[in-house]
Amino acid sequence: MLTSSVVDVIARPRPSVAVSCWTDFVESIVVVVVVVFLAAEADTSAYTGQLRKAREFSRQAVASAVKADEKETASGYEADAALREALFRNPGESRKRAAAALAFATPRDVEYGIALALALTDANRSSQAEVTKMMGDLARRFREDTVVQFNYLPTIKALVEMNLGNPAKAIEIIEAARPYELGSPSNISMSLSMYPVYVRGLAYLSARQGAEAAAEFQKILANQGIVQTEPIGALAHLVLARAYVLQGDAAKAKAAYQEFLTLWKDADPDIPILIAAKAEYTKLQ
Repeated sequence: MLTSSVVDVIARPRPSVAVSCWTDFVESIVVVVVVVFLAAEADTSAYTGQLRKAREFSRQAVASAVKADEKETASGYEADAALREALFRNPGESRKRAAAALAFATPRDVEYGIALALALTDANRSSQAEVTKMMGDLARRFREDTVVQFNYLPTIKALVEMNLGNPAKAIEIIEAARPYELGSPSNISMSLSMYPVYVRGLAYLSARQGAEAAAEFQKILANQGIVQTEPIGALAHLVLARAYVLQGDAAKAKAAYQEFLTLWKDADPDIPILIAAKAEYTKLQ
């Protein structure tokens, strides 16, 4: 029969094992903190148009996630970068980042982000077929998912209709997202809040309905706590300026352009959407 002292010795954790487990735990926490920090720095840099910095921070975030064997997280960061490049009008770089994301994993938000990026940058028949295939996959895999059915899918479908030259149809489709559009479907590696609002605004712009477009972009600017450092938070100033131009309000348009250009005063000068913004602003002078 074992004595109580022997039982105590057997039950006591081995110091080497305990220390090893504790070390592994601490290291895993440190990795998570570092990865999140790098991704946040990427978003912050992109928000002010410092795209080269954003790309480097994203690269480091992906590498750290891969090292920690967090492939879905790495996929999310790549998809986030793809969407950023799409919004800034860099379709080639957006496709590279999308391909890298798909090579890691295709969780729900990644597939949506990549479909969104493709629909935003490339209206050719081949790309639209890819987007349509992704929509079908999302609809099939997430039949009972409210975010997918009433936020993600209407947003992508609306962009597809815009690319086909049907802004009125796009506006009709994306109306389904209105009750859900102020939610935050984002996860640790992707920020996807308020894209239905942004896309509805783009649809109104395409339909040359300046007042309605302005209302959507103002909604984004009024909810910075939701949008935070997502690119559309900065770009809302630019597209709002375009909405004012449609309304014939040069004074408000100039002010909105100035707000965007001030926010992006330290931006990389070769970003296509910045080049376009400067040209548009010059025409108003």
